[in-house]
Amino acid sequence: MAEKKVQNQINIELPEDVSEGIYSNLAIISHSHSEFVIDFVRMVPNVPKAKVKARVILTPQHAKRLLRALNDNLQKFEKQFGTVEEPDVPSFPNMNFNTPPAQA
Repeated sequence: MAEKKVQNQINIELPEDVSEGIYSNLAIISHSHSEFVIDFVRMVPNVPKAKVKARVILTPQHAKRLLRALNDNLQKFEKQFGTVEEPDVPSFPNMNFNTPPAQA
């Protein structure tokens, strides 16, 4: 009699407030010997102070898995939609977004 393999299933709940997502245009990555910390930041034009909108803490093993998963998904994306171009940008983004100052 052949043995049937039962796959482990995970039930993942996505709360409504989390399902909306957050917008981030900067990620700051730091690490220690035991974890990686990714801060997702939203910078707004002409506002000198940016806020961290989410923080994700990963083990080094999970960080490596995330890197592979992102790479795999980016390759699939580019195969379907074309190459994602990376403009020449400074190592730290310009905070003023090249827009005129806001006036009240």
